[in-house]
Amino acid sequence: MTESSLTDQRIKWLYAFIAIAVVVNLSGLFVTIMGPDGALYASIAKTMTVNNNFSDLFAEGRDWLDKPHLPFWAATLSFKLFGFTTWAYKLPGVLILLMGVWYTYKFAKDLYNKETGLWAALILLTAQHTVISNMDVRAEPYLTGFIMASVYYFYKGLRQGWLLPVILGALFAACAVMTKGIFALIPVGGAIVGHLLLTRQWTLLFNWRWLLAGVLILIFISPELWCLYRQFDLHPEKLVFGKHGVSGLRFFFWDSQFGRFFNNGPIKKSAGDPTFFLHTTLWAYLPWSFLFYIAVVQYIRRGAKKVRETEWFSLCGAGLTFLIFSASKFQLPFYITIIFPFFSIITAVYILNLEPGKVYKRIKVMQQTILLLMMVAIAALQFYFHPGDLSIFFALCLLFAVIVLCMVTFNKKEVHHKIWFQAAAVAFFVQFYFNLAFYPQLLKYQPDSEAAFWINKNNNSHLPVVKVLNGLAYSIDFYTHQEISHYRVGENNKLPPKPYLLYVDAEMLPALESAGIKGQVLKSFKGYHITKLKGKFLNYHTRDEVLGESQLLLIK
Repeated sequence: MTESSLTDQRIKWLYAFIAIAVVVNLSGLFVTIMGPDGALYASIAKTMTVNNNFSDLFAEGRDWLDKPHLPFWAATLSFKLFGFTTWAYKLPGVLILLMGVWYTYKFAKDLYNKETGLWAALILLTAQHTVISNMDVRAEPYLTGFIMASVYYFYKGLRQGWLLPVILGALFAACAVMTKGIFALIPVGGAIVGHLLLTRQWTLLFNWRWLLAGVLILIFISPELWCLYRQFDLHPEKLVFGKHGVSGLRFFFWDSQFGRFFNNGPIKKSAGDPTFFLHTTLWAYLPWSFLFYIAVVQYIRRGAKKVRETEWFSLCGAGLTFLIFSASKFQLPFYITIIFPFFSIITAVYILNLEPGKVYKRIKVMQQTILLLMMVAIAALQFYFHPGDLSIFFALCLLFAVIVLCMVTFNKKEVHHKIWFQAAAVAFFVQFYFNLAFYPQLLKYQPDSEAAFWINKNNNSHLPVVKVLNGLAYSIDFYTHQEISHYRVGENNKLPPKPYLLYVDAEMLPALESAGIKGQVLKSFKGYHITKLKGKFLNYHTRDEVLGESQLLLIK
């Protein structure tokens, strides 16, 4: 079989695998929204939709100043079209991430060739935290899509006929800024400026088109600035972060970004670890993470010999962002997802340039070992976590993934690239397991969503529902069909007339009794902080030891 026909066959396989990978990423659409962040954002968007107020953000009845508006506008539009459902909240983010996959393909295709673009798309779609981000939708799926679209159009803007690409690049960059803030420009600027610096294209670097891009970005983000000014700057009497006179514009441009970076803003985290994203990438970018680290080293070695002939967009876009994230005091694992497109292009270039020989054999053994360990880890998780009855649909999806793996393994024509297809097939298996078995069972230990489902089925008298605030239970706001009242201990004047239902963590019951609030327990819900998994919880033999309890009371 000729090399040309092998390549044609490989491209057909890539199309098929990408189609499967899209289905895998869509399989998380119906998994209950995970708190606290995803459920919080969903509840804010629900409030925006119910009130038809698209300029102000409210959480639990109070003004909310943390994230910009665009993801909430997108979710609100989806709610208007499809109603208040789990998949309607997640759909806009997933579609925008898939848009980012498309632009990753186009970018890699323009820089290299079609096959590199297809591999980059497949690698991005099968990276572990890409799929997690499409199940637990926060800001990152939006950012991934907008950043990659912006980089692609600014890259196109380096050529003749640059005006329209620069306008589109600025528009998508503005969308990224209206999703997370001005730090979203770091990977975009890092990619374009880094490449032009290293290749010494001074005329393009110091070109007035970038000044135009900056002006356009400011114009495009003006709706966000107007909303912040209207809700906060015009109302210094509002209490935000425990203070009066908080400026929404200052928070947007400084506190939410530099305040997080230096950890001196109103929202703080514990001190950062410079190696955090190095070891986070090892699991978040599976099954490609070890390949990626090797690819980066080889990329730099090869590029150092021909600096001006090398494409530096991907390395600079990923590298600058990675370094700034690592230096930050505010670190969370899902942040790294936004530069996975750059990771995927670098990895795709490496595997396609890897020739048969000793190095290839070592890489193949390493990758096979990783895939085996991933399968063993899933088997161990299944054994110890012990999810409940699994659906026939889940079994069929898992069987399909196994069949795909077997088809690749026993394909004698495609030998050299077989291991990369095997990696994708194992990723299908692992990610189907997480989205269709592990996460649905895990979310049963999210007590506020379980309470909402129970209330929807059993509150036939449509009694008012009150939530005692604990800083985590946002799912009940989104999933309960009726409006939720929010109670803080001591604010008895805000309680509805009796009778009403009251949702509360069991540990807060003594404080309620001291405030004179007692009621009949209708239902208890066992729960756990499921975003911070520990061994005792994952092991079903010891799980009951670490479960907390929440209760739904009838206050007569």
